[in-house]
Amino acid sequence: MIYTVECSFTDSSAEREWNAFYSDEKLPALISVKGFLTSQRFQLSSGAPSAPTYLAIHTIANGGVLESADYRQNGGGNFAKWQPMITNWHRSIYEGIDLFTNVTTEQRLLISNESDEALKALGFQVLHLWATGLDRTPMERWMAISDQLSVPAHHLKADGVCVYTPMGNQLKSNSV
Repeated sequence: MIYTVECSFTDSSAEREWNAFYSDEKLPALISVKGFLTSQRFQLSSGAPSAPTYLAIHTIANGGVLESADYRQNGGGNFAKWQPMITNWHRSIYEGIDLFTNVTTEQRLLISNESDEALKALGFQVLHLWATGLDRTPMERWMAISDQLSVPAHHLKADGVCVYTPMGNQLKSNSV
C-alpha cells in the first residue's frame, strides 16, 4: 500500500528548519516503524497553485501500521510546533502498486489527479492509484516518473499535471 502525506507550509522564515526536521528526523523515525518499507519526500516545482507544496510517499505493509503502538510512539505526531504553519494537509492510503520506486534527484515525479490522458499522451508508463483509507484526497491519482522533461512545465500545468522534485533519496527499511 502507498501512504501519502501532503501539505503546504506558510512561514517562509521557518521553512528551512521545517524541512530539516521532516527530512532529517521525521522520515528516519518513520522508516524505523515496523511495516514502513520506503519513504521519500518531494517538493512541488510546477503545478496548480492549490497543489500542496510538499509530498511524502511511503510504502507500508498494510493500513494497520498507522494504528500500531510503534507508529504512535516513533513515527506519528511530533507536529505540535509546526501545526500552525501547516495548511492543505491530507493523508491518504492508496492501492495500485505494492512498492513505490525510488525517484532519483535527476528524475521528476509527475502527478495527475484528473486522469491518465496527459501522461499517456507524453508516452509515460502510468501508475494508477486509488484511495482506500484516511482522507482519500484525491480518490484517484495517476503518476509517472520522468528522466527528462521535454515538455515545458507550463504545458503540463495546463493539462493538470503537477511536477514534483525529490528532496533526497528514498529511505528503505532493512526488510525491503
